[in-house]
Amino acid sequence: MKDKLIQEALEARKQAYTPYSHFQVGAAVLADGVIYRGCNIENASYGLTNCAERTAVFKAVSEGKKKIEAVAVVADTERPVSPCGACRQVLAEFCDSDTKIYLTNLHGHTEEWSMSRLLPGAFSAADMDKEI
Repeated sequence: MKDKLIQEALEARKQAYTPYSHFQVGAAVLADGVIYRGCNIENASYGLTNCAERTAVFKAVSEGKKKIEAVAVVADTERPVSPCGACRQVLAEFCDSDTKIYLTNLHGHTEEWSMSRLLPGAFSAADMDKEI
């Protein structure tokens, strides 16, 4: 499944809307056996830009999926690309601590991380004394 997820992230990257940074990112998340793609979508007001990881997660959640089983992220970087802090927090909301996160680049360099490694000590519902 790792290779399929990475391939879907590569395909998603092709749809990125990046007229300002020209930095295309693709992501794919697996939820209930279904892969949801996401790309980064920029806006002239940079604060309104949405990252590829969040796009993919939001697509899955909007289809009723609340548990992400695996994630792949790809960009044209020297080292495997890593999600920004906001994306890490969103991923933590829907991933278990041991969910596999595949970070890769266009050169085929891939690292496998866990959610707990990506965002140790993530803020969660438990911190608000809530259950979801």
